[in-house]
Amino acid sequence: MGAFTTMTSKGQLTIPKDVRDALALTPGTKFYVTVRNGEVVALPKNRRIADLAGILGKPPKGAGATLTDIDEAIGQAVAEDDERIVREWNELYGKSK
Repeated sequence: MGAFTTMTSKGQLTIPKDVRDALALTPGTKFYVTVRNGEVVALPKNRRIADLAGILGKPPKGAGATLTDIDEAIGQAVAEDDERIVREWNELYGKSK
């Protein structure tokens, strides 16, 4: 599905009706527009976050994490990053050569 459209002097495009219908686009729909591999990509923001619930299916068993698990993982990551920063600083500035 697709059709040719022409950009106006103001940079506006008309989205063909069959495309609007297929994507359930309505007046006022907002788009995120970007360039990907030399192409213009326009992603409509016409879905609520609740519409995406379950899109990936049920999570696998055992994949859940408690808040304590998450806090510990963040703490570990921060500690490792701090150690790396101190090590790099010492390599550059801390020790006389």
